[in-house]
Amino acid sequence: MSFLIYPAGGFIVILLASCFLFAELFVKAKGILAIMGSGLFISYFSYFLTDRASSWIVLLLVGGLALIIIDGKIFTTGIIGIFGFILMVLGCALPAPTLLYGMLVGIAFIIGSCGSLTFRRWLPTRDYLDKLTLHDKLSTDRGYNSINADYHDLVDKKGITLTPFHPVGTVKIDGRNYSAVTDGIFLEKNVRVKVVSVDGTRIVIDLE
Repeated sequence: MSFLIYPAGGFIVILLASCFLFAELFVKAKGILAIMGSGLFISYFSYFLTDRASSWIVLLLVGGLALIIIDGKIFTTGIIGIFGFILMVLGCALPAPTLLYGMLVGIAFIIGSCGSLTFRRWLPTRDYLDKLTLHDKLSTDRGYNSINADYHDLVDKKGITLTPFHPVGTVKIDGRNYSAVTDGIFLEKNVRVKVVSVDGTRIVIDLE
């Protein structure tokens, strides 16, 4: 690959290599994309690497990819994956002969890895990204209730004070205990009250 002497050649090779390699993480391609991406990476690094630099550059690449896979399989936070991604970008850019070449290769890696997501349109997808993304909606039909909506339903309901209000205390409404406030008045324990307003989670009560 003599065209790798030119920055544009390295840009194209790394662009395709990262696109194919990361696509294998996102879609079920039976290893074909991984083989193609790995082949392009090997061609690029075999052109630039020396015996002295090869070991730690390979360590950056393999270690970075391992961190991305581990994060998707175990931790699912994305933080470790981002760190692994940065290591891979550095592993591609550092062997480049010039600063400009290295910058172009780093940009190509980023673009190619993002472009790998397009393969999800045509091939069966893996659950790697699903583990990093919350898809469940916190809706009432799935058993979730908004605190604000729940408190809003308390308006005009009646209850009894469990503690003195000076002017903050605890009130029992429909068998449940709530922290509430009065509109500046003091109340004693066991006084019948009603909810006059709700502002977020702030429940305001008054005498019944």
